[in-house]
Amino acid sequence: MDVGVTDRAADAGPGFDAWVEARVPALVRFAYLVTGSQDDAEDAVQSALANACEKWSWVGGREDPDAYVRRMVVNAHISAWRRSGRRESPVAEVRGTETSDPAATVVRHDAVWRTCAGLPPQQRAAVVLRFYEDLEYAEIAEILGVAEATVRSHVHRALAALRRELEAAERGEA
Repeated sequence: MDVGVTDRAADAGPGFDAWVEARVPALVRFAYLVTGSQDDAEDAVQSALANACEKWSWVGGREDPDAYVRRMVVNAHISAWRRSGRRESPVAEVRGTETSDPAATVVRHDAVWRTCAGLPPQQRAAVVLRFYEDLEYAEIAEILGVAEATVRSHVHRALAALRRELEAAERGEA
């Protein structure tokens, strides 16, 4: 992935280069789970890193620059999603589910990801941060720039929607 910040990185200093080199793979994985698309994930990370580079003296001095840049990734994706008005269905492996029938596993994974793709961006981001990044609600609230109660509501509503969709799929209604 070409992060497109190399020209500005010289102005940000060696701390930014080292931080980016260490964090880009994790940021892209995180962004993929938020966006559901490798291309969109790379675009969101690139946008976030370009913004972080411009403000690195401030961003790098924060207690947790990773959390701040993850928030920038989520915001970049939400902005792009609003501009384009489209939703893409991700195809990825859902961890932690095993069945004896590989076809049933694929069907269940696909149903989970299709349902996740249909969630509003804030709900999807909250679920990814909670269950993939294993962050606490307070940390998620800081990243998303909302109240902790709002994060809990996003996660609750997202899980309820996932549960309804998966139960309907298992009954053959979907």
